[in-house]
Amino acid sequence: MLETAVALIKDTGKKLNLSDEQIADLIAPDTEHNFEIELKSGKKFQAYRVQHSNKLGPYKGGIRFHPNVDLNEVRALATLMSFKTAVAGLPMGGGKGGVVVNPKELTKAELEELSRKYVRGLHQHIGPDKDVPAPDVNTNAQIIDWMVDEFEQLTGDKSKASFTGKSIDNGGSLGRDAATGRGGVIVLRELLNKLSINKPITYAVQGWGNVGSFFALVAKAEHDDWKLVAATDSSGGVYNKTGFSAKSLDEYKKSGGKLAGFKIGQKISNEDLIGLDVDVLVLAALEDAVTKDNAGQVRAKIILELANGPVSYDAYKTLSAVGKTVVPDILANAGGVIVSYLEWLQNKNEEHWPEDKVNRALENYLVKATDQVYEASKKQNMTLTEAAFAVATARLVV
Repeated sequence: MLETAVALIKDTGKKLNLSDEQIADLIAPDTEHNFEIELKSGKKFQAYRVQHSNKLGPYKGGIRFHPNVDLNEVRALATLMSFKTAVAGLPMGGGKGGVVVNPKELTKAELEELSRKYVRGLHQHIGPDKDVPAPDVNTNAQIIDWMVDEFEQLTGDKSKASFTGKSIDNGGSLGRDAATGRGGVIVLRELLNKLSINKPITYAVQGWGNVGSFFALVAKAEHDDWKLVAATDSSGGVYNKTGFSAKSLDEYKKSGGKLAGFKIGQKISNEDLIGLDVDVLVLAALEDAVTKDNAGQVRAKIILELANGPVSYDAYKTLSAVGKTVVPDILANAGGVIVSYLEWLQNKNEEHWPEDKVNRALENYLVKATDQVYEASKKQNMTLTEAAFAVATARLVV
């Protein structure tokens, strides 16, 4: 993922006639924090926080707890976040954090201890006006609430603006859970309008988690002519050319079922889903889902990157060369960080907005960003990915 992000920044920088020094400055992180957390039980875990750029405002980005976390991954995600906040027009920078841990192997008490000690290792470097972390893979509102409490105890800050993604009762924002999926629907809608595609469309979702499920649920509520014909989770999934009810799939999944066991439709693998004949391929699972090895199988005309880095650099080049449209992650999944920013804003102003106000603000940011990226792509003869990085780069180069 880091290689893809760096390659895209270099490509865009050269197209914009930036100097090698300017491109290097865009890529290099400001600061990297690398430390070890030891629990009372003696268990030890490596922890990271990469602060990539604060040119536009405080660093912003999630914290993931996963056994495969490494420094390169955190660097890549921090870099992408700087460009994501920039393309969205937010007064925030980019950062990312992680701990090398499988949280399923910890007791609740150990998980709380780990969360609090992560904050102890970083509290001098984070805060409402320095760096505002959020949840990511395997972290949630409960973990963030523990972190906010620890930060408050260590610093005396009572604004709760030190972190976003908190529980609603603890200063979290309404609309946050659905924000990334809802944002993907807004971006796709705007793009279809600009491409004058007003016929019914079919789409497939790889990754029926929080993001993929909310994308499908919001799409059904707002665009009844968008037909969900396939969905997968880590087990695989199902395909049905006549379509699925997003609500039925979601209820089945929430009941503990694996999509491969859903009673309706033909069983498919995640690899099968990549090659389905659909209008839109929604990638909401993990990075590098489409690589040079399977890019040739993609039949969809539009690939929506709802995960971070789901299309490798080589695959992006292959898809673009044959006229397919890749909607880049820094635009397509920016809904999450936009509502995180709105949560931070509410905390700073001691406000709590109704959900419809949050959703209207989210829509305004994404409609504007999509319009700017699309216009840049036409004016400068760039792909949407290049245009998104160009819009962000113009705001980050100083």
